[in-house]
Amino acid sequence: MKRAERTKLLIEVGREEALKMAKEICTQHEVIEIQAPREGLVMIKMRESAQQSLFYIGETLVTETKVKIGEAFGLGLVREYEPELSKALAIIDAAYNGQLPEVASWEETFTKLSQRLQQEQHEVKRSIERTKVQFDTMSI
Repeated sequence: MKRAERTKLLIEVGREEALKMAKEICTQHEVIEIQAPREGLVMIKMRESAQQSLFYIGETLVTETKVKIGEAFGLGLVREYEPELSKALAIIDAAYNGQLPEVASWEETFTKLSQRLQQEQHEVKRSIERTKVQFDTMSI
């Protein structure tokens, strides 16, 4: 599983699972905190639809953490101020980068998180569809 997909699942529907995974790694391995969770600002890029040019729409607050497990580095970056989640994401990233044995047991968890995210997205789409106006059925 790719880093972006893994991070999206953990942030959107798997916060508790992320904390559990990080705790599991911390009990088995030495985690060195290179950069403690700290706040920062990140510029947000958007693509203008007519000319397809990129521009910056604004800034958002993020929390960033960097850790090291053995020889593997990990980065955790999350929107808003969430130091625990940022550190957990960094630990999980380092575990994947270092190919730790605990990672193999997480695939089932990520499959469940993926299904949960799809279900939530389907429910949001259904709620939007309920309020959508059907112009072809309206009479003049």
